[in-house]
Amino acid sequence: MKYNLIIADDHKMFLDGLLSILNSENDYNILLTAKNGKHIAKYLEINPDEKIDLIITDITMPEMDGIALNKIVKKRSSNIKTLVVSMHNNPDMIDNLIEHDVDGYVPKNAEKEELLKAIQTILSGEKYFSREIKDIYMENKFSKKKDEEIKLTQREIDVITLIAQEFTTQEIADKLFLSKHTIESYRKNLIAKLNVRNLAGLTKYAIKMNYVEH
Repeated sequence: MKYNLIIADDHKMFLDGLLSILNSENDYNILLTAKNGKHIAKYLEINPDEKIDLIITDITMPEMDGIALNKIVKKRSSNIKTLVVSMHNNPDMIDNLIEHDVDGYVPKNAEKEELLKAIQTILSGEKYFSREIKDIYMENKFSKKKDEEIKLTQREIDVITLIAQEFTTQEIADKLFLSKHTIESYRKNLIAKLNVRNLAGLTKYAIKMNYVEH
């Protein structure tokens, strides 16, 4: 029995290489290749009864990316497995995909053997994440846990939020009805408390904690 696969990637050279690898095996039938997730989403809509075992997708693609595609696939059927093959190692992207039940993730520079192992593992009903992706995921979780353990007072949150919004020390003082000296003290204490080096570090922390949009 052959497994039915769909592949989405907008880089033709990579897509052709992946097809060459899979066609050299006897276990896979390629139902469709596409340059974006929208094409695949439409295919799933038109062919609701098609037996699809695995969708292999990149993340960054025109019209619909791999993150959005994974959400659509999982909403449609938990029986369709998804494997992300991408150069992206952004922790938030990885978190998002895992949160929405992606079945695997390997980098594009993975060896052929690891790619095939990932496919086989996923088709057997298990998850597969490369060591690199696991390390990034765990490091991000640890970092977020550390951030959550740091408790800021409401006044400190007010100050760091305004700093991240690029208000000057005097403007922050005026908005919070405090002296300029007091705001400077808050800023110094926040830098020490959060173990960052400067205002850019405070801004980065404020964005990570969703105090401000970015």
